[in-house]
Amino acid sequence: MLSSLCQISRVSTSLPGLLTLFITFHICKVESALFTVVGPDQPVTATVGEEIVLPCHLSPNMSAENMYVRWFRPGSTNDVHLYRDGRDQFGGQMPEYERRTEFWKDGVTDGNVSLRILNIGPSDEGLYICLVDDDITYKEAVIELKVAALGCNPVISVEDYQNGGIRVTCRSAEWYPEPQVLWRNAQGHHIASLSEIKSPKVNGLFETEISVVINGHSNQNLSCWIRNSLLDREKESAIHISALFFPSMNPWMVALSMILVVMLSFTMLNVYLFKIKGNLQRELGWKRAVICPGLGQTAPPLEKAVLETATDLGLFGDYSSR
Repeated sequence: MLSSLCQISRVSTSLPGLLTLFITFHICKVESALFTVVGPDQPVTATVGEEIVLPCHLSPNMSAENMYVRWFRPGSTNDVHLYRDGRDQFGGQMPEYERRTEFWKDGVTDGNVSLRILNIGPSDEGLYICLVDDDITYKEAVIELKVAALGCNPVISVEDYQNGGIRVTCRSAEWYPEPQVLWRNAQGHHIASLSEIKSPKVNGLFETEISVVINGHSNQNLSCWIRNSLLDREKESAIHISALFFPSMNPWMVALSMILVVMLSFTMLNVYLFKIKGNLQRELGWKRAVICPGLGQTAPPLEKAVLETATDLGLFGDYSSR
């Protein structure tokens, strides 16, 4: 009944006609103001590379086939998608959405004005406005889109020797948003990292690199754990570092160290004995000069004088016969 009144195109210019026109106008205005545009209460989450439908519908259910339906982003004058006069309009569409949007035409007669977006990327994240206009009034709803990507499996590599241990690095890419990364031991406890780098690539996805130094005294079973908090999912890779990788644990290194210690000790002992010998020789020379000042270069050596004295006493027999 109300719809038929809104389609009256000709009325009389008499007073009853003007009154009828006035009443019809307000009835149509009241009718159009009865619908609202409804979107989801919570953000919609999409996975990178896949498609997503942004829900939007009229309440109560009514046909939007001849209405003006515009999807756009706050702050932009161009459209994400525009539906008008019963068909799609692409003249004012944002370049980044070309051939990536589809209007939900199957349910438009029931008030479904949802929008499908293909090949989701990080740049699609943010707010979208669904606006519906029936030429008399308009209503809109705001929908928030969150984008997520579950990256590659972590790749662990043994780099080199550092700070008395072995530096181990974990790398992964294609994450969004920025992931949480950490090292864990066999008991699942967090291990402090040496360095951590998270950097966005050209496509907006994050790649991460985290390093840790382990030594022979630490737990050699460890894992690299990366988590996407938005998807509430994680990926993990583990590694075991054999004791043979640690220089202090290699038998040949132990033997070499022992040999070096023995050689160093022997050298130090020789130096010490040589110094003692020098000191004794200097002390002996001083005593000769003080006790026997008459002894010079022509005097017989002290050892020879002692032997001659012993011979004279008959201790060794005839010294001259020898």
